[in-house]
Amino acid sequence: MSAPYVRRAILDRHSVPSFEEYPFSLPVVRGLSELELHPRVTFLVGENGSGKSTLLEAVATAWGFNPEGGTKNFNFSTRGSHSGLNEHLRLVKSVHKPRDGFFLRAESFFNVATNIEDLDKQPGSGPPLINSYGGVSLHEQSHGESFLALMMHRFGGHGFYVLDEPEAALSPSRQLAMIARMHELVGTRSQFLIATHSPILMSYPDAWIYQIGEDGYELVDYEDTEHYRITRAFLNNPAKYLDELLD
Repeated sequence: MSAPYVRRAILDRHSVPSFEEYPFSLPVVRGLSELELHPRVTFLVGENGSGKSTLLEAVATAWGFNPEGGTKNFNFSTRGSHSGLNEHLRLVKSVHKPRDGFFLRAESFFNVATNIEDLDKQPGSGPPLINSYGGVSLHEQSHGESFLALMMHRFGGHGFYVLDEPEAALSPSRQLAMIARMHELVGTRSQFLIATHSPILMSYPDAWIYQIGEDGYELVDYEDTEHYRITRAFLNNPAKYLDELLD
């Protein structure tokens, strides 16, 4: 059903000034030559500090998205925090061109919502942008509700969507709702790249999972991810885990 818009991300290793300096010292970047993306859904998973969000941000910025989130048409900046990895990254694109796209950063989505309100206050700017997000101010909804409003209303299909830890504000039931919506969008020729800690989200079946560790990254099955194994072991015997942790 889907067609890839980004086939792979290639690191120009010869242009890297030093693999001893951030962000090139991160495990995921040190061993990176090229990262092939699934035509539908690709997950990046790993411990905090492994570099998954940095790599995701670099792909999003290399595609042309605003580093703080939004579409290619957003150009606000509240703090220049992106790593510069995108300057050494080349995206191999397919012949297919998406009609839609969005970069969601959980930590800066507040700034995107503020920018939408600021743009809607400008005279002669056409129909309110917020109409594309469900018509209700994203600031007047909970964090989780605004995330779902984005996916339900703004994501229109035939798009390339880059999501950084979208589960941050979502309950387990809302994460399941997100999977259902993602599947609908995949059915309308959409491609997702997602960095996540959620074993619920990464259970989506038609996907690749790259697990990032100290030795770089590897393609793994869902049941072989550390997130799945730890979560399953804990839920099977929480008392045992808590006894060991709290002893």
